[in-house]
Amino acid sequence: MLNVITISGRLTDQPDLRRTGNGTAVASFTLACERDFKNSSGQRETDFIPVVAWRQTGEFVANHFGKGQQAMVTGRLQVRKWQDKDGNNRYATEVVAEHVYFCGGKDGKPASAPSEDYALLDDPDEDMPF
Repeated sequence: MLNVITISGRLTDQPDLRRTGNGTAVASFTLACERDFKNSSGQRETDFIPVVAWRQTGEFVANHFGKGQQAMVTGRLQVRKWQDKDGNNRYATEVVAEHVYFCGGKDGKPASAPSEDYALLDDPDEDMPF
């Protein structure tokens, strides 16, 4: 069986970092992911996808990502089932993040080109600059 998902979008708010009863870190956030196609009125619709990140990944997200920032998430899709106080079955669908990556530069602006110090060398025999 295969359950792999990759999504890219902008955080709709600051990640919410919590700890379980045994101290395990878990961060929750939502990514706004614009669809690749336009609807009948010519507008692109947006999906708001809930994401949870556990342990070090959750701490990383909470410490380095913020509202409006672009991110790419790889992980798995999970559907949780529970009963509410009235005994009704409820479901929650979310992405469980395995990896979260930066997209774009600071404040969501495109990343700048690498400096000349890190450009690839034309001559493979030439010494590295560092």
